[in-house]
Amino acid sequence: MNDIKAVLLVGGLGTRLRSVLSSKPKVLASVGEKSFLQLLIRQLHSQGIRRIVMCTGYLADQIENEFGDGQALDVTIEYSKEEQPLGTAGAIRLAQHYLRDVSEFLVMNGDSFLEVDFRKLMDFHHDHQAMATMAVRRVANTSRYGTVHVDANGRVTGFVEKTGKDVPGVINGGVYIFDHAVLQYLPELSGSLERDVFPRLLDRGVYAQEEHGIFIDIGTPEDYVRAQQLCDSLNEAASGSQLPSSAEN
Repeated sequence: MNDIKAVLLVGGLGTRLRSVLSSKPKVLASVGEKSFLQLLIRQLHSQGIRRIVMCTGYLADQIENEFGDGQALDVTIEYSKEEQPLGTAGAIRLAQHYLRDVSEFLVMNGDSFLEVDFRKLMDFHHDHQAMATMAVRRVANTSRYGTVHVDANGRVTGFVEKTGKDVPGVINGGVYIFDHAVLQYLPELSGSLERDVFPRLLDRGVYAQEEHGIFIDIGTPEDYVRAQQLCDSLNEAASGSQLPSSAEN
């Protein structure tokens, strides 16, 4: 896994967390003694992924000041800074010059943690000859999320926008493997992977691998509090010491 690059989407405004985190980007929110973003970097490092591109935006300087070139964490970090919000798809397009030398790359949302074996996800991607592969997670309550429809062969057949209903279902876990060709399908300016890109890729082959370990999205104050409660488990998962672990919804 040493040759793969990981793109971390860390430019979000974090508006829902302003009440508890007014002066920092949400990815620098503390979980225990370390930031949430450092948790993601440790997860990558523990599985041999050392080349990172950070797509920054809101309060980008704080992130760059915190991590620099990544040497202190035994990784290399490059920065792609958006001057105005571009959405998840636009941020990746802006960073594409950092991806010239790779045939495929990993993408992760910076405000969620999913316990995943990156090697197995990559193997799944190759086995299915996918254009894009997403890690998905079955949860008890999908009210905050859109859901993913997957057939018996693991192929994604469609997406449903969030309904606000407290029902179980399969959601996008915010971790992807993309072939380099996906860059051709990104919007010229701003855009969302979920709304603007994945639906266009369905005919090209989007596949989903279901994960069963810890998943948490720190986008709301309630889940940020829950991240503190799960701190020890998150640190163990980031170290790769419990793959796979018992499920956390």
